[in-house]
Amino acid sequence: MTEPTTEKYDVKRAHRALYAPSTKAFVDVDVPPMQYLAVDGHGDPNTSAAYVQAVEALFGVAYALKFASRREVGRDFTVAPLEGLWRADDPAAFVARDKSAWSWTMLVHQPEWIDESAVADAVDAVRAKGAKAKSEPSPALDLLRLVLLDEGRSVQILHVGSYDDEAPTLARLHDEWMPQHGLTFNGPHHEIYLSDARRTAPEKLRTVLRQPVRRV
Repeated sequence: MTEPTTEKYDVKRAHRALYAPSTKAFVDVDVPPMQYLAVDGHGDPNTSAAYVQAVEALFGVAYALKFASRREVGRDFTVAPLEGLWRADDPAAFVARDKSAWSWTMLVHQPEWIDESAVADAVDAVRAKGAKAKSEPSPALDLLRLVLLDEGRSVQILHVGSYDDEAPTLARLHDEWMPQHGLTFNGPHHEIYLSDARRTAPEKLRTVLRQPVRRV
C-alpha cells in the first residue's frame, strides 16, 4: 500500500508550461507521455447527445477515482480540466468551423499511479451510484478507457474568447507559422479547457490550443 502523503497533485502545477502558455505568441513545447480517461465520438459538440454523455462519464469517473485514491492509497489530486483531441479529414474544417465534420476524443488527465484496475472500479462505482439513485448510467461509460498520449514536440498558444473565435489563430498557425518553421501536423488538434463554459462568459473563456508537429 502506498504511504499516505499530504501533497495534492495538480497537473496544472506539475506541468505549468503546458497549461499556462502565452496569449501573444506560439510556443514550442515538448509534451511528455501523459495518461487520460478518454471517450471517442463524432459530430457537433453543441448538438451531440454523445458529447454530453462523454463529458458526464469522464467527470463522474474522474471524481470517483479521486475519492478512491485518497481513501485507499492516501494520495489526493485535483480533478483536471476537460481536454479534447479533434480530427477531421481536412484540417480546414477547423478553420471553417464545420463542426459536423469533426471527430473527437474527450479527455481528463490522470496521475501516473492510476491504473486500469482503478478505472474499472471507478466505473463500477459510478454505475452503482446511478442505480441507487434510480437513474440511467451514461452510455459513454461503456466507451471510457485509460489511454497513454505521447504528443512530443508541439506548438501551442492560449486563446481567450469564444471557441468560435479560434479560427483566425488556427489559420495563422496552420498556414503561416508552421510552414515558416518547416513543420507539419503530427497528430490531432488538442484543446485544453481551462474555463468552465457553464459559468464563464464566452469572451472570457481560456483555452489552450495545441498542435503536435514534426519536421517536414
